[in-house]
Amino acid sequence: MLQRKFTSVLERYLTEGTDKILLVNGARQIGKSYLIRYVGQKLYRHYVEINLQDDKNNQSVFAHVRSKEDMYLQIGAIANTSLGDKSDTLIFLDEIQAYPHLLTMLKFLREDGKYHFIASGSQLGIALYETPSVPIGSVAIETMYPLDFEEFLWAMGVMQEPIDTMRQHFLAKEPLPEGLHRYMLQLFKYYLLVGGLPEAINKFLPTRNIHEVRSIHKYIHELYRTDASQYDQDRKLTIRRIYDMIPSQLENKKKRIVYQDIEDKKGKRFTNYQDEFEYLIESGITLNVQAVSQPKYPLAESSSKNLLKLYLNDVGLLTYLLYNININAVLQDQKSINLGSVYESVVAQELRAHGYKLYYYDNKKKGEVDYLINDTNTVQVLPIEVKSGKDYTEHSALTKFLGDKEYNIDQAFVFSNDPNVYEEDGIRYMPIYYIMFLQQTPTDVVILPPIEMPTENSSTVTRR
Repeated sequence: MLQRKFTSVLERYLTEGTDKILLVNGARQIGKSYLIRYVGQKLYRHYVEINLQDDKNNQSVFAHVRSKEDMYLQIGAIANTSLGDKSDTLIFLDEIQAYPHLLTMLKFLREDGKYHFIASGSQLGIALYETPSVPIGSVAIETMYPLDFEEFLWAMGVMQEPIDTMRQHFLAKEPLPEGLHRYMLQLFKYYLLVGGLPEAINKFLPTRNIHEVRSIHKYIHELYRTDASQYDQDRKLTIRRIYDMIPSQLENKKKRIVYQDIEDKKGKRFTNYQDEFEYLIESGITLNVQAVSQPKYPLAESSSKNLLKLYLNDVGLLTYLLYNININAVLQDQKSINLGSVYESVVAQELRAHGYKLYYYDNKKKGEVDYLINDTNTVQVLPIEVKSGKDYTEHSALTKFLGDKEYNIDQAFVFSNDPNVYEEDGIRYMPIYYIMFLQQTPTDVVILPPIEMPTENSSTVTRR
């Protein structure tokens, strides 16, 4: 079984006494159901799993459930055995977006407290938007992603101790020893080829056969394309068209979506395709990066939806589409191959898995910087450039960005294949695999100091 960080999220919600129902959001084929099943069966004596999409495609039993009593009746029929209570019974409602009315019912199931419930879905963002009565206060939503690079290292047999040692090198702003650098860079390039989809990794581990791994990528890519079938014919075709455009758009200099290219019609804007973009983003099959021209913390205040970049949710899918079984395009430093879009994609995947919302800097006069993120530790904007070639010190836009006193930003990161770690003119240069240690929140528990109540004689008390 692949070791996942999300396991601790599930165990925390299921064991720490919260009465909110957990909704696990995320794309299909990233391991949500498998992990919930594993944790649920481990922690609970009685475990019932209901795939609501399968039900909708077949008997549609739950389409007619309108009360918690109806719900309990159907659960009992599926379980086909006596169940316990909330302390020892978990009901897993998989693909709950198939029936938006059941999202509303979660409020009443939580208040009743008969069983412990957990739900998951691949389009929860869309379903919640379409639900007439969202159960705010009754649910907690957590998003799961494909395996990040650290989880890939675990799957490859790298133990936690050397990873922790590398993390200390990152925090101390030190490079790895030369041999360890070469080893890590090779594993990182394997990750570019295989990606973080569990089925692809499980196929890769025993065989190392790229043909078999690519067959998994082909299947999942087609699955993502066909999932838009819930829409009418015209909108479905447009969604597929945008999804298919992403690899070629990433090969362009600007990399952002050109709206008039979607249907080869001039005058088209973001608003013409807003629903299609919402599907691609909320279903988890793409990662969106929004433009910022005047950066300030927090970035959401100055972002623009109209200038949008889209990346595939998994770098393995991208290298499949770009290179298929040509592994040397990634493993060897071939001058004819530009891996810029691949490196940007894997960094987007890593940052998003670590909890960052993604932005990029776009300014007609100063140029473009790959990523901007909110650094909550310094309460500042942190610019990031990603370089796949040997010219990693050439970044005119980033230099101009840092030179603008109006922005008040004096720190930036450049990630590349170079093993050295050093800082120059406010820019810290680091090897690309160190992106795994850029985390959204500190791991230490932060305890606020106590506040003493002023006494009657305290000078802070104002007397009238």
